[in-house]
Amino acid sequence: MTGLLKRVAGTALSDPNSKSMNTRERKKAQAQAHHPFFLPVGKMAAFRVRRLLCHGRLVHSEALAVAETTTEPPAPPPSLYPPVVASLTAKSRAAKLRRRELYYQQIHDAPTVEQRLRLYTKRQRRKYVVYPQTWAINADRWYQHFTKTVFVPELPALEEAAAAEPGGEAGGVDLSGLRSVVCEVLLQEYFYRRKKRPHLYRAIDQGPSPFLTHLMPALTTRLASLNPILAVSSADFKPEVNFYWMRGETVVPRGHRKGAVDPFRFQIDDKPHCQLRIPKQLSEFVPLDYVAPGEIPVINVLPDKLPLFKRQYDNRIFIGSKLEDPCTYGHTQFHLLPDRLKRERLKRLGIADQIEAAYRANGIASLFAWTGAQAMYQGFWSEADVTRPFVSQAVISDGRYFAFFCYQLNTLALTVEADKNESRKNICWGTESKPLYEAIEGNDVKGFDDEVLLQLVKFLLNRPKEI
Repeated sequence: MTGLLKRVAGTALSDPNSKSMNTRERKKAQAQAHHPFFLPVGKMAAFRVRRLLCHGRLVHSEALAVAETTTEPPAPPPSLYPPVVASLTAKSRAAKLRRRELYYQQIHDAPTVEQRLRLYTKRQRRKYVVYPQTWAINADRWYQHFTKTVFVPELPALEEAAAAEPGGEAGGVDLSGLRSVVCEVLLQEYFYRRKKRPHLYRAIDQGPSPFLTHLMPALTTRLASLNPILAVSSADFKPEVNFYWMRGETVVPRGHRKGAVDPFRFQIDDKPHCQLRIPKQLSEFVPLDYVAPGEIPVINVLPDKLPLFKRQYDNRIFIGSKLEDPCTYGHTQFHLLPDRLKRERLKRLGIADQIEAAYRANGIASLFAWTGAQAMYQGFWSEADVTRPFVSQAVISDGRYFAFFCYQLNTLALTVEADKNESRKNICWGTESKPLYEAIEGNDVKGFDDEVLLQLVKFLLNRPKEI
């Protein structure tokens, strides 16, 4: 067809009377001029009106060109063989990626949260055990790096808390009555009861521990009329709180797996003194994508330098109750610092700057583990990040000094593959420790601080927006 088109076009554009043609070419052109299908037109007319003989019919060249361009190529036949994929048992990088994808897909397709947690925690590897109450130097900075947490040295605004003033009564809160309740609990443990000399590093068992044990139910009972969520809350005493996660990666330095890339695995096994769980989630302090003003410290050395030690045992994720419990959200935790972290001992050792660092490390690690476990109880994990914040509070004390912390979990995507949103970070708000009282002389409490009591009341009056 193309050769015929060129031949006809060349014939149409040839002039029989041209002087540049020889005798033989002139005769050939004259013979072609008498051809029944020869059209003596100009160059433009020859391009537009040109006709071809195709299957015994005259077909316009433009229509033929449009038909050729609009005709879709036939679909290729289906393959008779399955697609080529990496082996599940090979040692190649492609095989490792395929095994990881299948593992993640199994977790995604798990029909229940219980099965999802079982699949997520079934692989046992050597992991770093993180202790919330530690005397390691500057442990709070390491814990911020492990948990992707920004620390803000102040507390967020608690809108639902009563605006009571120290020494007065406002918002329905009888502060003087609450003060008398706290003083009565203090005197019961430090004055009325006769106690023997405690064992070494066990002094907290005879004063601070019973004080916190009786303080929480005494205050929640008084404040239940102002905060209905406290009436349906669940109190746990010395529960277990566990959380397992992965953050960062390292190259295996030696052994038969030398050169392999493994993630850092962490486990927190916390045991708060007591805690409150509620059936509804607390209101968020800030929006999910809020950018905190601080920065997360970057630690470029192995966690062994903190020091942290590796162990291999069951990976556990637990908030203090089973999945069937209706109170699956955290409200407030109460932690009691051990005697090894008392400020008198740290001052005597010449590391007074680590007093507040111990409080911050305890608040960051404990609240991250608690809120992270709550999020995983709702079906979220590192490859299915949270769509709403999870909020909890903590009160950390040594029996006399109190520090307050609020935590908002904004992300669980802490692995190298999942950590793509740099702006989303977990946030921890906290205060420095302040004394609740100065001393106890006889049956009188000296120097009672109403501001510390007021902050404790605000924590307990915090409630969800729906209530």
